[in-house]
Amino acid sequence: MKHVIIGAGAAGISAAKTIRELNNTDEIIIISTDDSVYSRCMLHNYISGERDKKKISFISDDFFTKNNIRWLSGKTVTGLDTDKRLIHFSDDYESFDQLLIATGADSTPLPLLQSQSPKNIFGLRHLSDAQAIREQAKHAQNIVIIGAGLAGLDAAYGFIEMGKKPIIVDMANSILALNLDAYTSDIYKKKFEQAGCVFHLGQKIEAAETGVSGDILSLTLSSGEKLPCDLVVVAIGSRPAISFLTDSGIACNNGITVNKYLATNIEGIYAAGDVTGLSGIWPNAVNQGEVAAKNMCGIPTVYKDIFAIKNTINYFGIPSLSLGKVEPDETDISVVRKDRNKFEKIILQDGAVVGVIIQGCIAHSGFWQFMIKNRVDVSKIKKPVFNLSFADFYGVQENGEYRWVV
Repeated sequence: MKHVIIGAGAAGISAAKTIRELNNTDEIIIISTDDSVYSRCMLHNYISGERDKKKISFISDDFFTKNNIRWLSGKTVTGLDTDKRLIHFSDDYESFDQLLIATGADSTPLPLLQSQSPKNIFGLRHLSDAQAIREQAKHAQNIVIIGAGLAGLDAAYGFIEMGKKPIIVDMANSILALNLDAYTSDIYKKKFEQAGCVFHLGQKIEAAETGVSGDILSLTLSSGEKLPCDLVVVAIGSRPAISFLTDSGIACNNGITVNKYLATNIEGIYAAGDVTGLSGIWPNAVNQGEVAAKNMCGIPTVYKDIFAIKNTINYFGIPSLSLGKVEPDETDISVVRKDRNKFEKIILQDGAVVGVIIQGCIAHSGFWQFMIKNRVDVSKIKKPVFNLSFADFYGVQENGEYRWVV
């Protein structure tokens, strides 16, 4: 059996490792545009120079040889013939019996800034992005980041470590608007400002001035203020990398459509990771790779971990965790507890926990994720919600066996 995996990210590497653990003799090939394996979560450390290519890798140096995996690096897939079971590159092709598509996602561009193909504007999803940004940032005096979400602040943090003071623009009125509430996000905002960052929140980019070469010279905000820039990072989201699937017959919507086995509508072809539009957080991508690999090896396995609204954040030594909803609706109940060292917020809906934010010590997160994922009714437990634990939901039967009692 010949297993081919397109993509060498968390899902692809996890799948290859799992296939080899299940089968010592099947052929495994990984195809990737990248010529190195790296953690996307550490790209800002690469930009700052804190880590090099080797130190952002999450595999051992001998991973491919040890697992007898053939790696076709630096190969960009241009098309897929599902009838002939062929993967096409610009100058070659590869056949497959079982295929996993784990190509991840690309940065969402800002159309206003794409008209003349400027050379000083970048996304931040790939090592090639980080390499180009790092080189240009060495001489950049005016760095503008569009987007104050995780990707944008990761870039800002990398620039700060280089001694730069980036400007950050976002349409939202707070930073990390999808991940934290106003209180906890403001803690980070103040830290970034103390480090020299300037924020323009509640603002859109209305116009761009370009030079003779086509590079962006300045950006005009909806307020009318003009921001000079010689380096722009666009961090306004991502989109599944599926452009090569045109005319392949593989069903796509917001990413590749998969069933509970992570199988596509074409027999023997699976998908995992960001390219599916399912949760893109690292543990879920790894899990998806494992599940897809088992199904590729003939072991029917259902992907169950569809809980996607989870974020762990750590800037300036302040860890935060958010699960589920970050702001309550009108009918929800929000309970807050805070002191100088820790902030906790729990959102309840009809007696069940639907959202948690913790800043400071973020221990106990597995319990809260279980509560939200399973919509456990906590209203019957007569103790402060912050003090709940698994022990409150189990009883001991006469034979000594523990039993879920709520």
